[in-house]
Amino acid sequence: MPSEAKHLDLLGDHEILRFAQDDTRFARDDVLRPMTQRPTSLARPDAPLSLVHTLVLGSGAAGLNAAVQLRAAGVDDVWIATEGLERGTSINTGSDKQTYYKLSLCGDEADSPALLAKTYFDGGAMHGDLALVEASLSARAFLHLVGLGVPFPRDAFGQFIGYKTDHDPRRRATSIGPYTSREMCRALIRRARELDVPVREGRVAVKLLTAEDANGTRAVGAIVVDHDGRLEAIGAENVVFATGGPGGLYQASVYPEGHTGGIGLALRAGAAAANLPESQFGLASIAFRWNVSGTYMQVVPRVVSTASDGQSDPREFLRGYFDSPSAAHSRVFLKGYQWPFDARRAAGGSSLVDLLVYIETVLGGRRVFLDFRQNPDGFAFENLSDEARQYLANSGALLPTPIERLRAMNPAAIELYAEHGIDLAAEPLEIALCAQHNNGGLAANHWWESVNVKHLFPVGEVNGSHGVYRPGGSALNAGQVGGFRAAEFIAARYADWTIDADSVRRAADEAIDEITAWLDRSKRSDVAWQAARDELQARMSRAAAAIRSPDALADAVEEAWRQCDQIERTGCRFQTPDEAAEALRNRDLALAHAMYLDAVRFAVASGVGSRGSAIVLDRAGQPIHPALDDSWRIAPEDPSFRQCVQQTRLHGPRDVRHDWIPRRPIPQSNLWFETAWAAFRRGEIHEA
Repeated sequence: MPSEAKHLDLLGDHEILRFAQDDTRFARDDVLRPMTQRPTSLARPDAPLSLVHTLVLGSGAAGLNAAVQLRAAGVDDVWIATEGLERGTSINTGSDKQTYYKLSLCGDEADSPALLAKTYFDGGAMHGDLALVEASLSARAFLHLVGLGVPFPRDAFGQFIGYKTDHDPRRRATSIGPYTSREMCRALIRRARELDVPVREGRVAVKLLTAEDANGTRAVGAIVVDHDGRLEAIGAENVVFATGGPGGLYQASVYPEGHTGGIGLALRAGAAAANLPESQFGLASIAFRWNVSGTYMQVVPRVVSTASDGQSDPREFLRGYFDSPSAAHSRVFLKGYQWPFDARRAAGGSSLVDLLVYIETVLGGRRVFLDFRQNPDGFAFENLSDEARQYLANSGALLPTPIERLRAMNPAAIELYAEHGIDLAAEPLEIALCAQHNNGGLAANHWWESVNVKHLFPVGEVNGSHGVYRPGGSALNAGQVGGFRAAEFIAARYADWTIDADSVRRAADEAIDEITAWLDRSKRSDVAWQAARDELQARMSRAAAAIRSPDALADAVEEAWRQCDQIERTGCRFQTPDEAAEALRNRDLALAHAMYLDAVRFAVASGVGSRGSAIVLDRAGQPIHPALDDSWRIAPEDPSFRQCVQQTRLHGPRDVRHDWIPRRPIPQSNLWFETAWAAFRRGEIHEA
């Protein structure tokens, strides 16, 4: 990287603009690097164009770590552009005991990167090289957070205590409570401040800039819009894409309010995606969005549905689907361990509870609540399953009511809701079956670079590294690992300036002209931006959530493309300048939801069947429960598809193509020290 001292003379050059520092959280008088080929004019009056070597879009735990690791790797010219440091999923979400998954660092239980990689790989539809990277760097990423002050628990001898999480054969999981990811973000923000990383807040990315060069398509920056509706262009040698999961796609969602995600930007630019249909769904509260996993279910609250007014006609609707009240109560207990909806547990297992909640709310138009104030009818400790009864006894929670059990086992779980104005001791908690995480996302290689858009590095949930099943908490590890990988590769291979000045200027001009024209159309649109978003979110929750059917998907895909066409033609009406960003988001949310729906349709039509966190309805399939009619039979999984990854790419308007790519095996690396050391010294490890 060229030093700042060499380019101080550029500070007065009007051709290269600096960000104004009016709302930059980390004050620094930034010096912009020149391109290899200097532009003759970059400025335009309606949208200033700035230059930075590496632009990080998003400031969740993954994006923050990428910026920190870029600095550590010697890439000094790094900016973060974000809607707000306090706005992302990482800092605003969690669960009863939010888990961080990593290599085991306690006890005498054998573990290794190869064993951990096999656990990842065994979940199906995950590339082996990605599994090995996430396993190999897990200890490094975890201990980096420890070094930043995240208080992961350890014993008197320095062992980091672990427990088993879902899909985990060893005690690899750890937690600091419900706010693990929040404290990760706070620690990374402190470190970014120490490093004076410039952060541009109040900015929403609305266009990913790309250009063509000898190696194909590459990222060259982004267009962002501020709260006053002003457009800004940022040219960049590299773009770290850390925009989070697709939080804006579903109506029933536990993603934080306001988090929409930005995968549509990259999909519109032609970036390939992997495993888009593989999402995770689970029961969550909706007044305050939070997963009701762990002790919320293990204390066995009363599960009751009401009429749409939330009060009249209360029913404990689960009782009719189990042989005895205690069988229902034991299934509710199991939801603490088995929180995500799981197709394998829909017939007779704990996921039947999720399905019955869905039937009550979505199909029955009723509302469902967890009531911690009293036991469910027929509750008796002695009638619970041995597992449930012993767990409560070991926890000192054989107490008269669910709220007393919750207070004994996890008082922080009560305090969490109290912080958001909900008193679990005085009122029931409304829940629904909600979208929680997308295991799919953008397709990237083992350095976290997009497989077909060079210099674009998706990190965090927007990176589709996961397969069908993943150990609980592995998403937090994957986001941190992605930051390390992107930073190392950029420092090793992409440290110089190679972008063509004319290409950047041309891409920015075309994008700004297109966006400006669309915003002008939006002023005359008959469709308000919120109505358009409500429509697409309802469609996704109806057709592409945990319950899927071929007929519903065929209709939804066609409806989705019609909505996309309409939004492109007429725009989305907005009233104030700060709503311009919301209107613009709808363009990419609409495209993303059409592509997700098409990907789900393709998977169902291919015969994948019911797997992961979704069931496929099939009247010729397996019955779920004798009390449910034949419309609730499900297609069995075809396990052969676990050997493949579904790849999706937009090639033109309505031209979405899907392919089943054989998944790459876990690599057999050369572990002979002398030869491996020599390859490392020669830089051979940084091959894409």
